[in-house]
Amino acid sequence: MWLTTERARLRLAKEKRLFSASDVGEIPICLVYPNRYPVGMSNLGFQAMYKILAQAPGYRCERAFLPDQDEALVLQRTATPLTSLEHQRPLSDFAILAFSLSFETDYLHILDILAAAHIPLLARDRDEHHPLVIAGGPATFLNPEPVADFIDLFLIGEGEEMVPEFLERYAQLYTQRLRRPDKLIALSEIAGAYLPALFTPQYDDQGRIAQVDYHGTGAARVERRLIKDLDAYPTTSQILTPETVFGDMYLVEASRGCEWGCRFCAAGFMYRPVRYRSTASLTQSVAEGLRERSTIGLIGAEMASQPGIAAVCEFIGQAGGRASPSSRKADVITQDLARALGAQQNRSVTIAPEAGSERMRRIINKNLTEPEILRAAEWLVGSGVQSLKLYFMVGLPTETPEDVEGIADLAAKIHSKFCSSNAKVGGVTLSVNAFSPKPWTPLQWEPMTEIPLLRDKLTTLRKRLARLPRVTVDTESPREAYYQTLLSRGDRRTSQILLNTHQNGGDWWSIIQQLRRTAKAKRQPSTQHPAPSTLNPDFFVHRRYDSNEILPWDFIDHSVSKQYLWVEWRKALLERQTPPCDVTTCHSCEAC
Repeated sequence: MWLTTERARLRLAKEKRLFSASDVGEIPICLVYPNRYPVGMSNLGFQAMYKILAQAPGYRCERAFLPDQDEALVLQRTATPLTSLEHQRPLSDFAILAFSLSFETDYLHILDILAAAHIPLLARDRDEHHPLVIAGGPATFLNPEPVADFIDLFLIGEGEEMVPEFLERYAQLYTQRLRRPDKLIALSEIAGAYLPALFTPQYDDQGRIAQVDYHGTGAARVERRLIKDLDAYPTTSQILTPETVFGDMYLVEASRGCEWGCRFCAAGFMYRPVRYRSTASLTQSVAEGLRERSTIGLIGAEMASQPGIAAVCEFIGQAGGRASPSSRKADVITQDLARALGAQQNRSVTIAPEAGSERMRRIINKNLTEPEILRAAEWLVGSGVQSLKLYFMVGLPTETPEDVEGIADLAAKIHSKFCSSNAKVGGVTLSVNAFSPKPWTPLQWEPMTEIPLLRDKLTTLRKRLARLPRVTVDTESPREAYYQTLLSRGDRRTSQILLNTHQNGGDWWSIIQQLRRTAKAKRQPSTQHPAPSTLNPDFFVHRRYDSNEILPWDFIDHSVSKQYLWVEWRKALLERQTPPCDVTTCHSCEAC
């Protein structure tokens, strides 16, 4: 197809690959990002995995993405199958399709891509003639169940060691005449592999998981894989292209995990224990990046706690570059870091108070006071930063109207210092999103707040802050948060919702509304005790999970004790904080 071929040619021409890849391997594998090319190529994990696959002995790796809208229309009209980027090979011709899943909201695109490739959507409908469909990535670390019916095999955890093990094992099986189920069972023996066909959930009369029948050998647990020494695996930009959000940057991963234990944050728990790259390793990666781009994007869950971060930023500035760290915790921003960022003409810096009141910050374990937030803002502005972006959430557990007003109060105090009539420059942007409970966090049991109440909270904030000049409020739709929560906390039955949505042209909200109306018409309780056959999405979104019930993701061994998460949940409701992780002495969560 001319449109696809020409667009692929132009994209490949703009790319600069920073590693050598094999093009002679016998086994064809396609790495698939379930979103469009600019989004996928902005993802550092996707690029890192592409390098691993492209350099694997015996393999020949290509990439594929969700087609652009005009391409999708042509593919549909002409019944032409979706092809890979590099050589326009039909996806059905590959031995393996490997999906990289970073965000739950991309789950629906898995179905769109499989359909466009003329591959059966359900794993049980595929046979020996179809590619093996595998998946990995952060979203699957937390809860793969909503897409378990569509994926043949998951690789749960960090892939630097696990994926080469999988590739080696698959290569051994490639020449053997094994039936597809036998091949999958052999691959499931790899630590971190999850074969959904071996696990069958059973439900009680209230719709909760009563038990999970396991049909395999060994323990019915899947070990999440984790890399202990990040320095052994530098994770940096591997392909530079202007057609991404970070087209002017070279990205460097600085750490995985976070020491602060914010109770809403999945990254802080699924990547435990926190691991930092050494300053020497980080500086080396930065030096390599400065040969390609003048702006270095430093990636980590919380960058101000990174050992040696001020020195690394100063090194970048002295080399004529600009450091762009991701989100920073206000109370660990030092004057040295503020000066380094300001001296490099960083126009905007992001800090994340998350909540406006001291009470609410205690509940989410932010370990952050208002004076510390104001001090960080003052240091950053005094060092030359031109604008601040602040992250907040509404709808957190036990939130009161006073807590919501606290967001506006804090923003007003920052505004008075930052955007006063005497300030030379200044602007404050508030990014306010609804709280969406995530698996493997202390707040995983909590429900999401009802949408009408969330809208009221956001309206209150907008009205309060509309009076302040140079203050912008960006909010995410509560519907989007509902959809995200459904796919985060759902079990295997939510695959039917995705399937219905795909068949309805992607209009997920109308499907959700229809299911809610159907449940109400059948007089099934909407959030308390739905029957197993009732696919009421509110059951997963607006219900407080019982502390003793089997959660859809409990079969994954994250090394973090469920009991520890429960204790942290109770401490949250009691407004008690927990000190940051000390990986040298503390073993409370059992991750160390």
